[in-house]
Amino acid sequence: MLIGNVGQDPEVRYVDQGVAVARVRLATTERGYTLQNGTQVPDHTDWHNIILWRRLAEIVEKYVHKGDKLYIEGRIRYTSYDDKQGQRRYATEIWADNMELLSPKPSAAPSANEAVVAPEPDNKPDEALPF
Repeated sequence: MLIGNVGQDPEVRYVDQGVAVARVRLATTERGYTLQNGTQVPDHTDWHNIILWRRLAEIVEKYVHKGDKLYIEGRIRYTSYDDKQGQRRYATEIWADNMELLSPKPSAAPSANEAVVAPEPDNKPDEALPF
């Protein structure tokens, strides 16, 4: 589970038979602190690639924007691909099973009960994502 802020507007694409897939860059920050000896440990921010499918991706397309706070539950997926120069590249992604919008929204946004989405079925394609 992750709680963080969206770093840029989500990318949403439609693949086979109109299935929505979204990619969200999510920043999580571990707050800094001061050790007993006075040493200051600064904040540490990590960036995560979140992949959402079907209904979750459609909700992201409608309601999620840069700066919004999200709660994400999902699984870690490790992928690899060859870049344009033929070099093997590796990526770590979180494939979301559940998402909750934590930023306050105008009345046009779904209520908290509507924003909580049941887990997606496991029949997601294992092919490369279109991003």
